[in-house]
Amino acid sequence: MTQALTGTHLGMNLTVDDLDIENVAFFNWCAKGDFRLQKCTENGLFRYPPTTRCPFSSSPNYDWVSVEAKGTVYSYNEVHHAIQPAFKGKTPYMLLLVELDTQKGRPSEHDGVRVAGNLVTPDGELAPADMVRKVGIGSRMRMVFKKVGDGFALPMWTLDETATQPKTPWRYAQE
Repeated sequence: MTQALTGTHLGMNLTVDDLDIENVAFFNWCAKGDFRLQKCTENGLFRYPPTTRCPFSSSPNYDWVSVEAKGTVYSYNEVHHAIQPAFKGKTPYMLLLVELDTQKGRPSEHDGVRVAGNLVTPDGELAPADMVRKVGIGSRMRMVFKKVGDGFALPMWTLDETATQPKTPWRYAQE
């Protein structure tokens, strides 16, 4: 029997319902510090976010497979005016869409596995403004996990200190 997940992040209550079997499993793996994706047993392709069927083959059959959680910023959103009360006082903060090195350009040159998450420091805290200003499209990232409850951790992104970073990652014009 799957158990619902509950936790808190920045004072906000988080819940993943027990009927959401795929996401419960995903966040359980994250809580163990193990980034796993569903891999279709029919076509061998990874998918994210977790779901009941492969978007490419419609097969319901998959295995959970550990993947290296490193990649390149594909897109980002830099928030300066937080709407959610828990994020007020934390601006600017970044939401990143990182294309994993795993399965890049598959099943076509326009595809890849892209995972969203906040930009954080290596210890999982929202990144300070000086770090936010350094990150843009092309920045190399690695995943860290922020524990938010029992068996429940959120995947987040921090700069990959072992990777060569672009001299000037692409960013929207600054005010």
